[in-house]
Amino acid sequence: MYLKALLTCPLIAATVLGTTVPGKLQPRHYSNDTNGSQVGPIKPKVFLINLFTPEAAVFYNIPEFNLLEHNITVPGFSPKFPDAHCTANGDICQLVTGEGEINAAATVSSLVLDKAFDLRSTYFLIAGIAGVNPEVATTASVLFARFEVQVALQYEFDIRDIGSNFSTGYFPYNAKVPGEYPTTIYGTEVFEVNDALRSLAILFAKKAQLNDSAIAQGYRAKYALTAATSGPSVVACDGATSDVYYTGSILSSAFANFTKLITNGTATYCSTAQEDSAILESLLRATKAKLVDFSRIIVMRTASDFDRPPPEISAYNHFFFENMGAFDPAVRNLYLAGREIIGGIVGQWEGTFAKGIKPTNYIGDIFGSIGGIPDFGPYPYFGEA
Repeated sequence: MYLKALLTCPLIAATVLGTTVPGKLQPRHYSNDTNGSQVGPIKPKVFLINLFTPEAAVFYNIPEFNLLEHNITVPGFSPKFPDAHCTANGDICQLVTGEGEINAAATVSSLVLDKAFDLRSTYFLIAGIAGVNPEVATTASVLFARFEVQVALQYEFDIRDIGSNFSTGYFPYNAKVPGEYPTTIYGTEVFEVNDALRSLAILFAKKAQLNDSAIAQGYRAKYALTAATSGPSVVACDGATSDVYYTGSILSSAFANFTKLITNGTATYCSTAQEDSAILESLLRATKAKLVDFSRIIVMRTASDFDRPPPEISAYNHFFFENMGAFDPAVRNLYLAGREIIGGIVGQWEGTFAKGIKPTNYIGDIFGSIGGIPDFGPYPYFGEA
């Protein structure tokens, strides 16, 4: 999960005080007509999806493109973030969902149904900060997921109520022990995105010189794990979504085990956040309605904190009192990596991206809802196509 955004962080203080975010914009419809008349829907090449203010603000007042040239009020967006923003030519757009699964699903569903946009050839870049598993990567790293797992979609006991025979209070649906595969399937347990596109995004992101801090370096040194003590890097690993903002070794290990279980051993639990599964479900349903293309989704998170403490520090102190020093670098690295990806897609549009990047893996949900045979789940095929 992303670490506390407090006024003690320079970037957040600037955002809250108004030095990063420009003044309130007046709603207006997009137009590429010099007389200001609306001439048709916007067809973005890239749509940037951020989750809260710091992630969005880092893309404002930058030299590469100006997202604030057009402001489009979209019915159904969050009351805190009612507008989509686009460049003058409409090639690059941005929205802010608001935090949590419900906000994310409601905002993205409102976007895909709004006739101001034609999103059938749009690439979606989910770009937010996240917690990170120190066994896999370190803070300020840029993390790209192929699998996204809704890890808290399980039964939950308070572990103190079930005795010492269990290492977690989370049990998959219709299972009597944590390691059994669930036999009641909701459909949002797992999403898999285009791995070929992810590989291209990683190549673009590796061009960025990532930001770091001395405080982050010092906190990493407390871990006895090579992945944790290394410097920030670009990592291919997988994501966990949960509305529960959790921390600590017990929950993190339980959700890592569930990630392996639900993907038949394929996924590597790495980043932790609150929105991605909800966004992907909204985009999957929109794909089934032929409004978007699920093969054009990139899930990028930058690590602002560790999901569990180092030795000798309690989970409580780790979460509330320790300064991991990675919030600002993580936010900055969203921009540094994101601009490379956005620039790569727009710059290579005609030769590479307009026609789409053909997936080399299954993409979709556990039901096979948009076609294909899932390479995870209890059955080779389940649900309706």
